[in-house]
This record gives sequence, C-alpha cells and structure tokens, in this order.
Amino acid sequence: MHGYRLSLIRHGRTRANDLGIYIGGTDLPLTDEGRAMLAGKLDLYEYPRVQRVYSSPLSRCTETAQILFPEVPLYLAEDLRELNFGEFDGKSADELVGREDFRTWLRGGSPDLKPPGGESIEELCIRTYRALDRILMDMMENEFYHCACVTHAGVISNMLACFGLPKIAASELQTEPGEGYDILLTAQMWQRSQAFEILGMTPYSRG
Repeated sequence: MHGYRLSLIRHGRTRANDLGIYIGGTDLPLTDEGRAMLAGKLDLYEYPRVQRVYSSPLSRCTETAQILFPEVPLYLAEDLRELNFGEFDGKSADELVGREDFRTWLRGGSPDLKPPGGESIEELCIRTYRALDRILMDMMENEFYHCACVTHAGVISNMLACFGLPKIAASELQTEPGEGYDILLTAQMWQRSQAFEILGMTPYSRG
C-alpha cells in the first residue's frame, strides 16, 4: 500500500509575530524581513520537491508558498486557517493578562476551552481532520506521493498532537517560520485509526 508524504510548513514572519500579537483570521501579509528570511532559507536548506501545495487561504501562507514553491500548483484549503482567537485576536498577552477569561484559557487543561467568540482546540482538531482527509483523498486520486501544506504554527502543532504517532504534546512541537515537519499518511492507518506517522523535521540543511 502506498504511503503519502506531506511536508507541513509554517508561514513566514508577519508584523504580529514581531509584536507578539495573537492573530487568527486577521489577514496580515509577510513583512519585508519575513520574505527575506524565507529567501535566505532557500539557500541554507533543501526544501522537498513536491507535486502540489495545499495552503491556508490567508496571505501570510499563500505568500510563503509562492516563495518556497514558486513553480508548484497551489490549492487553497479553508480548514487550514489558524485558530480563531475571537476577542483575543489582534491583542498581545500583555494587553490581555488582566482578563480572567484570558488567564483561564491560557492555563488550558480542557480541549473545549475557547476564547470569547473564538474556537477551541477540539474544534481546531475536527477541522484539521477534515483538511487532512480531503488532502489524502486528493493525493490518492491524483497519484501525488509528496506534497506540502503551508499553514500556521498552531495548526501544525495541534494536528501533530491530535493525530501524529508517536504521541507528542503540542507544546513540544514548535516550528520556526518556513520550517515544519514531514508526516506519512496511509489510507489504511488513516481510515482505521485516524493517525499518521511523524517522520521528523523539514527542510533539511544543505550542510
């Protein structure tokens, strides 16, 4: 049975990243420094040769995809959006620390906790399951054996924690801009266990 390799890549830096601001659905572009950082990584790292790129529709992801995989067809996947931070969106932790609901959310402990007007980790995992299911079906139908997925740090860490083997906590699965993890999907494991294998980090150093 065929295995389908997917490279999960975090988008480049935005102004919100530089300022430590929570952004989910807010559509900020990459900064000039963020674009330059990604271009520099193309010289330092060997990015995978992929047959299609699936991307969050937000511009920080589509820009990243165009820089890292300029000649590869791009497919937008709505379910790859970042977590909806609701009332916390556009604000920093320093601005929010006085709010009891923010402190409760930050402590975590339950997958159904959510920011006011926002989305829980449980809801995020449900829609990332939908995204992966559609991606796997598309790869199987088109006989694509290695594709990339350009999305957000929170999506990557929680997707790996929810469905990845070996089991690793989301807090231990941090990614730098333009970097991420390779996973291996098989139809049998996905349909039987809703799981995939975590292969390791990507891209690879040219050194």
